[in-house]
Amino acid sequence: MNTQIQATPTKNAGRTCQFLLEPDDPRRFAELCGQFNQHLKQIEQRLGVDIRYRGNQFTVRGEDRNAQAASEILKRLYRETGKTGHLTAETVHLYLQESAVEWIHEPRSDNLIALRTRKGTVTPRGENQQKYVRSILTHDINFGIGPAGTGKTYLAVAAAVQALEDEEIRRILLVRPAVEAGEKLGFLPGDLSQKIDPYLRPLYDALYEMLGFERVDKLIEKNVIEVAPLAYMRGRTLNNSYIILDEAQNTTPEQMKMFLT
Repeated sequence: MNTQIQATPTKNAGRTCQFLLEPDDPRRFAELCGQFNQHLKQIEQRLGVDIRYRGNQFTVRGEDRNAQAASEILKRLYRETGKTGHLTAETVHLYLQESAVEWIHEPRSDNLIALRTRKGTVTPRGENQQKYVRSILTHDINFGIGPAGTGKTYLAVAAAVQALEDEEIRRILLVRPAVEAGEKLGFLPGDLSQKIDPYLRPLYDALYEMLGFERVDKLIEKNVIEVAPLAYMRGRTLNNSYIILDEAQNTTPEQMKMFLT
């Protein structure tokens, strides 16, 4: 793809970036913009820029860093349309995350939150992750919503591990509904614990990375850390605990009511 960029300052000390996206393919442009320009609006709202286009010529106006970031994301997304032929809102969101554009609106450095674990420090990236962790630390119940791979479970586990290490809580319970991710696993060998382990593996992976294998095994043996399918949470009475429900979108209304009560 050949790209031509012209940048001129605007009256409000911002920037206007003009560039061509090639090859000139109407089908790919339709995918890039989305139905009713929803993909462009998603970028505009996230970065606070204005995107205009005529044919394959695009103009992006906004603050200097924002306009440059939006231009780069549009070029990357256009290349993606040539590979997959299809763009979704989730794909646009992930490209925004991967480009670390959320740091454009980062909070003041003295307000940044970092989570301390035995194996190192976990620092939330971007404004949304900072808000997410800050909400976990200050509220009893939180809901995290977003595409896969954006750190929802990992950051929640990190916050729980920090609270356990600081002796603010006595137990961590990691709960997940035992539901296949789009494919049938069939019969799984072993006892009950071994049968549900494949569903809970992402939670184990986060714990191992933050605490180490030996430490996690000892805490699980002492029931300080408990990883369980949602079906076995009914009737439990739990105090001074962090309870994390992963993949909650796969629960039924009855299961969610049971979990919350």
